[in-house]
Amino acid sequence: MFHPKLLDALRKYDRTTFLADLAAGVTVGIVALPLAIGFGIASGVTPGQGLWTAIIAGFLISALGGSLVQVGGPTGAFVPILAGIVAAYGYGGLAVATVMAGIILVVMGLLRLGTLIKFIPYPVTSGFTSGIAVIIFVGQLKEFLGFDAPMPRHTPHQIATVVMNLPHVHGATLGIGLLALAILVLWPKRWRRVPSSIVAVVVCTLVAVAMKLDVATIGSKFGGIPRGLPELSLPKLSFDQFQSLMIPAFTIAMLGAIESLLSAIVADGMIESRHDSNQELVGQGIANIVCPFFGGISATGAIARTATNIRSGARTPVAGIVHSVTLLIIMLVAAPLAKFIPLTALSAVLIVVAYRMGEWENFPELLRSTKSDFSVMVLTFALTVIFDLTIAVGVGLSMAAVLFVRRMEEISHIRLVTPESEMDSGGGSIRGKDVPEGVLVYRIEGPFFFGAAEKLETALERYSTVPRVVIFRVRTVPAIDASGLHALEIMLDKFHRKGTQLILSGVQPQPMKVLYNAGFVDKIGLDNICANIDVALTRARALLAGTPPPG
Repeated sequence: MFHPKLLDALRKYDRTTFLADLAAGVTVGIVALPLAIGFGIASGVTPGQGLWTAIIAGFLISALGGSLVQVGGPTGAFVPILAGIVAAYGYGGLAVATVMAGIILVVMGLLRLGTLIKFIPYPVTSGFTSGIAVIIFVGQLKEFLGFDAPMPRHTPHQIATVVMNLPHVHGATLGIGLLALAILVLWPKRWRRVPSSIVAVVVCTLVAVAMKLDVATIGSKFGGIPRGLPELSLPKLSFDQFQSLMIPAFTIAMLGAIESLLSAIVADGMIESRHDSNQELVGQGIANIVCPFFGGISATGAIARTATNIRSGARTPVAGIVHSVTLLIIMLVAAPLAKFIPLTALSAVLIVVAYRMGEWENFPELLRSTKSDFSVMVLTFALTVIFDLTIAVGVGLSMAAVLFVRRMEEISHIRLVTPESEMDSGGGSIRGKDVPEGVLVYRIEGPFFFGAAEKLETALERYSTVPRVVIFRVRTVPAIDASGLHALEIMLDKFHRKGTQLILSGVQPQPMKVLYNAGFVDKIGLDNICANIDVALTRARALLAGTPPPG
């Protein structure tokens, strides 16, 4: 049940693998530095808390997770959720919610629910991911533009605030922000070995200090980053807090599970491996349980950092552990220098992150292909931006479920077939066969759910004469649910009252198991469940003749 990927990786670990992991870990640690600081600030906590989250969670996720190259830490997807919790309950409430979310993740992993997360419809995940990107982008405009007005909580109000304060933009702050944006966009086109985010932060800091610009910095707003180790603190939980934080904790857990498993899937495609989704949830859960005891925030697998880790040559979870150690060394050695970093440079980094995390190309693609999926994505996107992620995911999943039921209903068909009207010429066809007088043959196609149950009633009502035998050909029915079973039971009772015998032909394994467990096989009689249409027609003739069944 508990088997981290690190254990498998260490069995054949050698010096060459370590050197590759060391180089990748150092690289991704440098990349993670400005992101951890920026996501910490954007989430409503201090830069130091963002860094310690990346250090502790990054170490635990790599050491205890189910992916070979996953890198964890604070991510942009969490920003709107965590900022909202901090605004409503303070950091204490966020710490409690994060621990609760960690426990939920561990339970999900132990119950082996990791595979179920993968079945969340792609339009839903794409919609809320793009919505989160917009929220991050708008939320960074205050620091990027340098005005002093307080930003409201919801994005539409934030947009209005930004528009109203455009005349009060701080020139020096905007200039440094634009310089950072230019470096972030242009640097990777010529030089990829050195991360553009580090270059942007360092260059903008040097320019601001050298020119003595009056811009907001980490030091002016937060007093810098503490150099020592964080103190151990216990999150306080009351029953009232537990009740009010249950929904935020569940939201953190679900979003963390979705993002971490999506990141693991991306990693699998890049290195041709296979992650353990349940072990990954357990590792993510433990990381989120531990982080708040050291002042950290919620963490999950980070797709961009994981991809950087792979491109830098990572082979095992040791690279993720090295990433955490790299951040720790940088924090202990260079923490005093971080107070000079302009906040607008960090905002520029997050603006670029927001642009890259948004799945903008999916909007025109889905519009051209599937209008229903496009509607789900747009609705989820709009609700995420206008309201919050909890409402967006709930409504998006509900709408996706309704559309799924509609599609199942569209592919389910029930038709009366005769030797003359039968178009199928396969082995299960009645084309050219002798169907006795008084016998009706219906072909049922597709999953037999509650939508198909209504079609069955309608199909049978079209035939005015009461038949003596009805054969249901169900060889193309892969599954049946409780509603379909209930419809069959009602139909069987009606047939018995009218003196009509029901025969099933070609029952597949899943429907057969459902019919047997529900006692339907005993009601219809095992002799009336036939392997194919030829056996079913032979059985129908025996019933018409009143002869006992063979055997």
